[in-house]
Amino acid sequence: METITDSNKLKEIFKQAIIEAMEEKKDVVHDLLVAAMEDLAMIHAIQEGEKTGSASRNEVFGILEGKA
Repeated sequence: METITDSNKLKEIFKQAIIEAMEEKKDVVHDLLVAAMEDLAMIHAIQEGEKTGSASRNEVFGILEGKA
């Protein structure tokens, strides 16, 4: 039984440490979450792009230049 109690105490200490770190470093947590969301959006865009046809160089630059 002692191992379970020690394990539970250790788990609680880790939880508290994580919560304190998040509270003290909100800007870092925010930046990490934003980066993760951007990565997910990029993955989604790539997956969607793989389902479509190819675009010519002129089509791409036309879109970038606002002509399309």
